[in-house]
Amino acid sequence: MASMARGAKRRHAVISKKMLILFSASLSCVVVLVIFSLFRFHSPKPPISISISRVVFDGPPKIAFLFLVRRNLPLDFLWDAFFQNGDVSRFSIYVHSAPGFVLDESTTRSQLFYGRQISNSIQVLWGESSMIQAERLLLAAALEDHANQRFVLLSDSCVPLYNFSYVYNYLMVSPRSFVDSFLDAKEGRYNPKMSTKIPREKWRKGSQRRPPIDTSKGKLNLKLQKQHNCIPDEHYVQTLLAMHDLEGELERRTLTYTLWNQSTTKMENKGWHPITFGYSNASPQRIKEIKGINHVYYETEYRIEWCHTNSTSVPCFLFARKFSQGAAMRLLSQEVVNHFEVSALLATPT
Repeated sequence: MASMARGAKRRHAVISKKMLILFSASLSCVVVLVIFSLFRFHSPKPPISISISRVVFDGPPKIAFLFLVRRNLPLDFLWDAFFQNGDVSRFSIYVHSAPGFVLDESTTRSQLFYGRQISNSIQVLWGESSMIQAERLLLAAALEDHANQRFVLLSDSCVPLYNFSYVYNYLMVSPRSFVDSFLDAKEGRYNPKMSTKIPREKWRKGSQRRPPIDTSKGKLNLKLQKQHNCIPDEHYVQTLLAMHDLEGELERRTLTYTLWNQSTTKMENKGWHPITFGYSNASPQRIKEIKGINHVYYETEYRIEWCHTNSTSVPCFLFARKFSQGAAMRLLSQEVVNHFEVSALLATPT
């Protein structure tokens, strides 16, 4: 029987240079293909002005992997194995970390990440517009290399579900962007005051998250929930594309699997957040089930999105989150991304 994902609870986007981005932030994984001049969008920060013209570059087209992380890369050992399986001429790496943080032999296990932090990083706060600005800074850095033709935004808890060659071919063969985008018909986040800039019919959403609940705050939690009811990074890319009538160039689905806490209790202790995979629930059978999902159901639109690349049926998900270090080690021992000797992890950076 065909497997199905509940799409209103998944998030991811993939972008190429015709359109533009492969995101995985806030942290989820996203892949999108968007004209970058569109990112001169309304923002509390000055816009990043970058124009793209047709350019010729030497060598194969590359995927730019854009890591938006809090500080270090706790799963760097897994990504190292993933990249070691690939051709260095076919990918590039960019990291937005805390301002002043440097990736070197003391902070990462992988030489592939040495010096890959961008120099103009900013302090990022959960659920704030600073997340959008950090994504834009990563994209601006990646666009300086004309060979970068696909852009993948990743968080510090994202993992690949396939080896590099499979991911590269999956993304490069498709002329479309992959963006988790659906009508926000249930949560009422749209504010009529936005109507002069963003028409209601163009308002889109890409995931369902709320801030964690602090039981010590009692009824104050309801006020905090309302204050964070419009989380910018859940709407920015999706609404931007809809406003510029580019949805016809998208696969409106995510490429990143997320297992959400589905509690409907308003004061539930964990809130509406993705469940973290540990070693015990990252079993070969669980990974096989995720890889077997071939369509996504979007509840607010009563829409089933079948997963295709061009006209070929493909697995829906290339990535997953949120994975702990133990779960990532289990993926390595199962040789999901490449052969790897887990004992090598004993030599960790200090």
